[in-house]
Amino acid sequence: MIILSCAGCGSLDSTAPESTTQDSAEPDGATSQSTSKYNTFIDDYASFEVTSTNLNNGVWDDIISNTNKGSNKSPQLEWNAVDGAALYVIIMDDTGMDFIHWKSDNVTETKLDEGWAQSSDYIGPYPPSGSTHTYEIYVAALKAPVEGVNEAFCLGRNLKFEENFKALDIDAEGNSGNIISVGRISGTFTN
Repeated sequence: MIILSCAGCGSLDSTAPESTTQDSAEPDGATSQSTSKYNTFIDDYASFEVTSTNLNNGVWDDIISNTNKGSNKSPQLEWNAVDGAALYVIIMDDTGMDFIHWKSDNVTETKLDEGWAQSSDYIGPYPPSGSTHTYEIYVAALKAPVEGVNEAFCLGRNLKFEENFKALDIDAEGNSGNIISVGRISGTFTN
């Protein structure tokens, strides 16, 4: 059995301040390059391309945000099916704050419409007024289900992101090598 922990589970304060670091948008379209500090271990996995119609010139559309100009809808996502994958786990992280904005497990589709995620699994970007944050989405292709995804990746602060992500590599039966590959897409949002 895998026991995973998450700081801040059970309380999501949508008014909690996020840092005011300015990040520049990358002008390379729907598959913006990652700037996450987690690249050091994510790069150890094979990768696949994830695209989104809600990411334009490296900037997330307003509609995905939890601000007065947004609708708090999860972004549209699409990727090609990964050979051997039984399911996918989706995690959206504010890369500077260790703050989880989206967590969905047991995903079997490879094309998700805008607003696909349930409100219990998604809260859109809401950096402080006048600031820009980077939001990265990871799509982990798994061979088999894992235990504790919702407990590990709750919405809110998640100070053990790397530890919890690596735990996806062990399936519910205790077998290692569960992560086949990881897709990512990254963009900025300014409030």
